[in-house]
Amino acid sequence: MNADTTAYGDWDELVGAALLGTERRQGSPEALLGAAALQTVRRRAGLLPAEAGPRPEPAPRDPRPAPPEPARRRLAQLLAGRTAAAGSGGRRGSAPDLTELLPQWLAAAGQHGYRAPASLVPALLDAARARTDLRPQALALAGTRGLWLARLNPDWRFALRGGSGGAGELPGAEDAAGVERLWQEGLFAERVALLGLVRAHEPAAAIRLLTTTWASERAEDRLMFLDSLRVGLSDDDEPFLEEALADRSRNVRATAAELLSALPGSALAGRMAERALACVGPDGVTPPADCDAEMLRDGVVKRPPAGRGERAWWLGQLVETAPLACWRQRFGGLGPAEIVARPVAEGWAEELHAAWCRAAVRQRDPAWSRALLGSASAPPATGPATASLAERAKLLSILDEEQRAAWIAEFIRAHGLSEAFQLLGVCVVPWAGPLGRAVVEALDSAREAGGYPWSFSGVMGLAERCLDPAEAGRLDAMTAEPAEAGGAAAYWSEAFQRLVATLRLRATMHAELAPAGR
Repeated sequence: MNADTTAYGDWDELVGAALLGTERRQGSPEALLGAAALQTVRRRAGLLPAEAGPRPEPAPRDPRPAPPEPARRRLAQLLAGRTAAAGSGGRRGSAPDLTELLPQWLAAAGQHGYRAPASLVPALLDAARARTDLRPQALALAGTRGLWLARLNPDWRFALRGGSGGAGELPGAEDAAGVERLWQEGLFAERVALLGLVRAHEPAAAIRLLTTTWASERAEDRLMFLDSLRVGLSDDDEPFLEEALADRSRNVRATAAELLSALPGSALAGRMAERALACVGPDGVTPPADCDAEMLRDGVVKRPPAGRGERAWWLGQLVETAPLACWRQRFGGLGPAEIVARPVAEGWAEELHAAWCRAAVRQRDPAWSRALLGSASAPPATGPATASLAERAKLLSILDEEQRAAWIAEFIRAHGLSEAFQLLGVCVVPWAGPLGRAVVEALDSAREAGGYPWSFSGVMGLAERCLDPAEAGRLDAMTAEPAEAGGAAAYWSEAFQRLVATLRLRATMHAELAPAGR
């Protein structure tokens, strides 16, 4: 060993020299490396065996069945993400993308009531750690064993805060003592799951449970608990939510106001209707002149975002919170479509219609949603309310599955696929027959027009995940390799081959997950 290695006294000094550079510390680079090697040997040789800690308690039993063996092997394959290598030139190839099929496997397994195979729980937690979109379904599938493992590995700590608790861990909703004990002593994830369980069994009991600890909960936890009340929301929740309007957290107050505005008969909805009706009517729009203390208590945010005027900001909040039913009488008995079609003077149309869109989504009103969407075949810029595809997607989510699919299918036939990506995301999987056929026909038209498939990669990816697997046979003709080499046709052939292969793999996955005898 070079004698210069003695220039570094301990490990911390070595680290400091490495960070600052040897030119600023005594010694040469060679001496630094030699000293590091020497200290490494010393550190390893000097480790003493630690006293064994207590063995953890066994994981709680999860009574749900494990999936059939073929489905277990499939899950292992999907978690490993093994798929064929991409083709040359960055082409994706014709093999299915297994990482995109994992969410579908998890959803289907959850519908069948399965638990994760024990040997795959660690890989499932790793996948959920890397992909937040997988977490709700992955943690539900991992269940009690997943939470048990998460307590032993800091890398999986997210599961303790975001998990659903899994089946087999929560007491029955009728077990008052068990519910009380877990509510007082459980992890946050367990308490969220417990509140949901009690809420589903008896909504009023969930409110009673929540009030026992509400004052001592952290603000972020109060917000999460309050958000869980969206399921089963009813007029019986109004007294609790009215009290939450005085919460010390602005986010909690805003959420309480939002929930109350979804109850058309609530006192808050009545107060907002009175304010909104004073601002908007057949004769025009007069936004509020000020945001007073009562408006602030009812959840109106005083300071607007950058680029928004104060009065427009206040007006939008009043209109979106007022019950939509109040506008019929204000406009002389007109229905939603007739009200939306009326001209609005003084440049307030965009602000007013955008607020009505938010109200229709919040209050889940199909009639107003249809009126604000207008005809799917009309140019988006000439729509009755909003040209925003993001807003249209929210409105579509309020319609029933059949109406939603029919509207988007008509939109695709009229405007093509380039505008449809955001809209397709709100459709139920698998897509309804007319919608699936509209997408396939539009892709085929794009191919015949000579474009390249990567211009529609987003829609093609959705089709792989959302088309009905029964459509695979109809697509076989589109997978034929063209006679000429290269060109857009070859890429399209490859893309359709991948689409068909993915659809058939999805069909196989669902068959593997089916319980024996079905």
